[in-house]
Amino acid sequence: MSRAQSADRPGRVTIRDVAQHAGVSVATVSRALAGDRTVTPGTLAKVQQAVRDLDYVVNAHARGLSGRPTPMIAVIATDVRSPFVQHVAAGVQEHAAESGRFCAIFTTQGEAKQETDAVRLMREMNAEGVLLVGGVVDSADYRDRVRGYVQTLGSRLVLCGRPSPGPDIPALVVEYDNIGGAYAATSYLLSAGHRRIALITGRHGFTTTDQRVAGYRKACADFGVEVDERLIIADHTVLDRTAGYLGVQRLLREDADFSAVFTGTDTIASGALTALREAGRRVPDDVSVVGFDDLAFAQELTPPLTTVHLPHEELGRAAARMALSNVQTGSGRDHVLLGTHLVIRDSVRPYVRTAG
Repeated sequence: MSRAQSADRPGRVTIRDVAQHAGVSVATVSRALAGDRTVTPGTLAKVQQAVRDLDYVVNAHARGLSGRPTPMIAVIATDVRSPFVQHVAAGVQEHAAESGRFCAIFTTQGEAKQETDAVRLMREMNAEGVLLVGGVVDSADYRDRVRGYVQTLGSRLVLCGRPSPGPDIPALVVEYDNIGGAYAATSYLLSAGHRRIALITGRHGFTTTDQRVAGYRKACADFGVEVDERLIIADHTVLDRTAGYLGVQRLLREDADFSAVFTGTDTIASGALTALREAGRRVPDDVSVVGFDDLAFAQELTPPLTTVHLPHEELGRAAARMALSNVQTGSGRDHVLLGTHLVIRDSVRPYVRTAG
């Protein structure tokens, strides 16, 4: 039966039609669509071809009611336009495809209700993995939400790129070493002789921001350098070029004394470079700049940006592996911390004290 022929039939294509077309039983089709590993590759191929020929659509709601997992991994993030989210989602998608799952992406725009609705939908569909991606404001409301998610989703829920809300919430976590990365970046500037290092990043209370500020402070303390709080600009809700541009403008407007700038993201760094250039400050001759992320464009900036490399796609792959491992075996690691490292390019030079 061709797709054109099936389209002439009254009513919707059913699983029985798929079974007849593939020459197998309804039970075999059901097991194949559920991702049952006992189905042979040859039989699976016949079922998949029949599904394509007949344009059969799996009833995900019925699958959820039956208790069988939907072969899907969901990524829930604040903003899909974020380069960080895009790269992490690419890693999730890659592992999902390799393991015979598909990937769905939800954006919340920072709204708790949208996050809760997405989690509820994935619970109803019995998705195999639900990944909450990216930093978040660590509040009592957030901790209560995650506690509820863990109770309903269990090991299918993974916090990706954010820390555990607390020891009393047994959430699975895959994150990267924010503190260590910020410590390495700041230490590199301090080792180059810089003592007046400005920090431009996201707002206080945001998990990633607080960790990076902590790494910055620890490096300064270890080098015996007192932190000038006026050099920390941590009040941006959107970590974009504008944040870096306005941050540098504010430092210059307030006549702040600084010889280096460490930014919370490469995107912030790109805005900072523009503001410094417009002000006649040469990088790295007059001001050194270090970013955080090591996105593809960082090496194309003028000058090429020294930055902290984050394993974005590996973060996504690791989170997807963790969710599927715990669903399939009921066991696995509950916390993975991925390392970061500094990529040295051309935006930093040793500090030289000017005469006078």
